[in-house]
Amino acid sequence: MEVITFTVNPIQEHTYIIYDETKECAIIDCGCLTDREKSAVKNFIAENGLQPKHLLNTHLHFDHALGNRFIFDTYGLKPEANQADEFLLAQMKTQLDVFLGKELSEEPAPIGKYLNEGDKVVFGNSELEVLHVPGHSPGSLVFYARKDNMLFAGDVLFRESIGRTDLPGGNYATLINGIKNKLLTLPDETLVFCGHDETTTIGHERKYNPYL
Repeated sequence: MEVITFTVNPIQEHTYIIYDETKECAIIDCGCLTDREKSAVKNFIAENGLQPKHLLNTHLHFDHALGNRFIFDTYGLKPEANQADEFLLAQMKTQLDVFLGKELSEEPAPIGKYLNEGDKVVFGNSELEVLHVPGHSPGSLVFYARKDNMLFAGDVLFRESIGRTDLPGGNYATLINGIKNKLLTLPDETLVFCGHDETTTIGHERKYNPYL
């Protein structure tokens, strides 16, 4: 599986495009805000002949979902996310104003499919397992590509850190419990692609993460 990272918006969020030899792809956490950011994603997809099949959200905080409308308008894909985060869509305008001082120019794309623990996301010859790991947000999901030893963790787990838990619906104990029981049980070599900052591994976090 190939992984391409676009670091976007003032929060420096990572938008991921993942694809395999079939050229089918999934877009994870499209946080594109500017026309330049949107064009970079669109051009990469076109230049590499990719076929977008899924728009996935680890969670629905504004910095991870700003580009969902762009993806829907361009490719006809509605976001797939956990229902427990749906309330955040109604708060996106306020979030954007409070954190960035900007106005939301269009309505957020509605969730097209609810994802839950144990679901599978399939595209091409690739498969992602859906893990529900709340605590950063009520509906936080992690996408695990078992065959490729890759984990797309959103804001659940970072290199030597964890997601903040002081936002609406956050819970520190719930987050720690979920990380320990669902993520630290994975193989050490599992690559963790985070919503912000550096990529890490499960083995590194098991050994060095001060929160765990």
